[in-house]
Amino acid sequence: MAIQLHDTLRGRKLPFEPLVEGEVTMYLCGPTVYNYAHIGNARPAVVFDLLARLLRRSYKLTFARNITDVDDKINAAAIATGKSIDEITARYIKAYNDDMGALGVLPPDIEPRATRHIDEMIAMIGTLVTKGFAYEAEGHVLFDVSSNSDYGALSKRDLREMIAGARVEVAPYKRSPQDFVLWKPSTPEMPGWDSPWGRGRPGWHIECSAMAKKHLGQTIDIHSGGLDLVFPHHENELAQSTCVHDGAPFARYWLHNGFLSLDSTKMSKSLGNVLLVHDMVKKIPGELIRLALLSAHYRQPLDWSDSALEGARNMLDRLYGSIRGIELSDAERSSADPPADVIEALEDDLNSPRAMAKLFDHARTLNKSTDDEERKKLAAEILAAGDLLGILQMDAEAWFSGSEDGELSAEEIEVLLEQRVEARVNRDFAAADSIRDKLATAGISIEDSPTGARWRRSG
Repeated sequence: MAIQLHDTLRGRKLPFEPLVEGEVTMYLCGPTVYNYAHIGNARPAVVFDLLARLLRRSYKLTFARNITDVDDKINAAAIATGKSIDEITARYIKAYNDDMGALGVLPPDIEPRATRHIDEMIAMIGTLVTKGFAYEAEGHVLFDVSSNSDYGALSKRDLREMIAGARVEVAPYKRSPQDFVLWKPSTPEMPGWDSPWGRGRPGWHIECSAMAKKHLGQTIDIHSGGLDLVFPHHENELAQSTCVHDGAPFARYWLHNGFLSLDSTKMSKSLGNVLLVHDMVKKIPGELIRLALLSAHYRQPLDWSDSALEGARNMLDRLYGSIRGIELSDAERSSADPPADVIEALEDDLNSPRAMAKLFDHARTLNKSTDDEERKKLAAEILAAGDLLGILQMDAEAWFSGSEDGELSAEEIEVLLEQRVEARVNRDFAAADSIRDKLATAGISIEDSPTGARWRRSG
């Protein structure tokens, strides 16, 4: 089937048709690099990495994920730590890429940084001023929202209601409360660039419009990000990009992933419940975190909890268990395709829960099969699906052995298993049971199979 995607602007699922046949351009709003990414930041990175992997099966994809490295939060972090802005942004860019890599997120084709596109931003702002969509006031340049009759279409908000309901104090230089900043003045200690409107820095929204235009063109196929960005960020991007290009569409499809909560509570620094990926990957396998993030449909809310992680661990245990002990040649491994029903589920608006359910069907078939060739074929297909989903990237034995920081090392466990086998051969079942109990106390689960005992850490 053709890929179907839910477009936020049109409010429904539609067949995906790129602007240029056989080629796709996709833009994802990336991090503002003033701190480590939290688990909510990781959800769009993982979700749209999966979409990129799917698209590359059928199209030549150019995928851009930007870096916001000029922002008031970065300025505040520099002041608070006494470190330079360049030092802070360099540190957190590397941390973000390393942490997302640990979750199986592949690097984008292009990773544009805002500070390297100031000229493009200034040019775009100048065009908006010339065309009457923006105005200068007290060193600021603002987008005149009233000049865009379609403003609010993406977020389904009525501009008249927004103006009537405005309760925040309006800056005196604004014509309307909803007008947003394209350029703002910088004090001497802040980063700034010369412009026709004085030394200053860009507003957040213009950054993405300028970078998307430079690297992906006037109209891009897919613009993606979290649901929290629909308003005002993506609404403002859409308005300024459409106006600067005389009404040409900015993006053909708008995709947004749902919110992530922590034990049914919104993550908040004030509540002290923010989970940083940088800390999590030191204790939890990256693909376990990845699968937990894909356990709900991407457009639905996702509640992050210990039970969600435990559910993902159980799923990976089942999948790794099905392929455990099956030896595949490089040719058998590389020539396999994911099962058709797994691909079909992902092509249906990236339905990862259904794709996993289909994958478990194939794992059950594998577990029941006694034909060596069929088992190899099924194992190769499951691993190919794992490559597409970004999971099953470890050796099965390594997955089940887990960390060796526990009470027993892998070598010690193997010795005990050999002793248990010997005890059973000698019909000393009390000794065999004692060894099993000792292993269970150490958090080791034993599974007896026709090919011998297999073990895994259950903690």
